[in-house]
Amino acid sequence: MNMTMASSQEAKKAYALVRSLQKRFVEKLDALTKKYGNGKYFKELTWLRDDGIHGGGSRFEARDETLFNTASVNVSQVHYDELPEKQLKSATAISTIIHPGNPNVPSVHIHISLTELRSKKSYWRIMADLNPSIFNEHDREAFAKALQNLSGDYYAEGSQQGNKYFAIPALERTRGVSHFYLENFQTQNSDADFDFAKQFGEGIIDAYSNIIDNALASRKKISPADRAEQLAYHTTYLFQVLTLDRGTTAGLMVHNQNDVGIMGSLPSHINRKLLASWSKKVPQPQDKLVNALVDAIGNDGTIDILTKEKLATAVREHYKKYPEALSMQASGNTIPSTVQNHNR
Repeated sequence: MNMTMASSQEAKKAYALVRSLQKRFVEKLDALTKKYGNGKYFKELTWLRDDGIHGGGSRFEARDETLFNTASVNVSQVHYDELPEKQLKSATAISTIIHPGNPNVPSVHIHISLTELRSKKSYWRIMADLNPSIFNEHDREAFAKALQNLSGDYYAEGSQQGNKYFAIPALERTRGVSHFYLENFQTQNSDADFDFAKQFGEGIIDAYSNIIDNALASRKKISPADRAEQLAYHTTYLFQVLTLDRGTTAGLMVHNQNDVGIMGSLPSHINRKLLASWSKKVPQPQDKLVNALVDAIGNDGTIDILTKEKLATAVREHYKKYPEALSMQASGNTIPSTVQNHNR
């Protein structure tokens, strides 16, 4: 991958961290593929921002269709070192979603990123949430305990913000069952902030890997009802990501050079009819967005590469036409100015 790296030591250190977290997670997932699946390991794909001048990214995608519905472990770094007029100096992130094929094994979302601004102190964004298709109390307890142990004094704030961010008002539920989210995380000690991001990332990757290892070993019976419940939940997941998730929307609004990668969090299939029914539950103009998403998806509900590109375009065009609707998206206690930072 021929991409330039951000020049600051802080950004270089952050990039080394997210790449190490990516390697750690992929190695653990590949071990599960060897243990329970068909032995087809994750494959690395790359993309470039402005032909690599402003960075780019790497994502590892699952190739084991017996073990994973979809799974993607993404790392990126975008920077504007030679453009002093931009508020954003660099943004470095790992963002990953794992959707196991077995409905009784929970999905996970993890995001850790450092935003480096020219005029202000850099800040971290730290997120993790467990997303089961079929609820299991043992899994929820194990994940919540890991979050609490890893975050310490930040647990109360992170869980409160997470519950708020991953709420789906139209459906009167949250996306997952255990959430953690710190936006604009920074203290007076940048080294301590880095260490926190590192130990949190490593710890939650290990905790989730143990959860699904145990689940794969014991939950082998899958009923048609289980599959139906998984399809309904995957529909909920897509609905939340494409109508509420501020990070996904910001990524799509900043540029169109990584649409498929940004859409790597989506499951392979959804219930199109169910999704269409939710257009009546959302406030205007979000009903138009839901209808546009439905139009982008084929009758069988398949979310393939072409469909991801269509969905990305639908989201981008909607917010260009209705920029005021961005205020309806999810937030924790603060709202990041991601798009503005890239544009100015």
